[in-house]
Amino acid sequence: MVVRLRLFAQARDAAGTGTDGFEASSLGELLGEARTRYGADFVAVLDRSRVWVNGHEPSRGASTAVHDGDEVAVLPPVSGG
Repeated sequence: MVVRLRLFAQARDAAGTGTDGFEASSLGELLGEARTRYGADFVAVLDRSRVWVNGHEPSRGASTAVHDGDEVAVLPPVSGG
C-alpha cells in the first residue's frame, strides 16, 4: 500500500523532494513518518501548513484513513507582495 505525498514550496525545499511514497494507514501515521524522514526543518514547515487528502481537507484530522493510491498534499502558507 503506497500513499503519495506531494510537497509544495517551503515543504518541498525542507524535505529536498517534491514527491515521495509512504506505507501508512492513516494521515497521522504518514505525517509522523514524514517528520522522521525529513527532520526538523520540514517539521517547522509542516506545523504551519495545510494538509489535504485527495484534494480535500481531511474531515477526521490525523485519524483520516488513507489508502493505496491516495495523494496527500502539504501546502505551506503563501506569502508575497
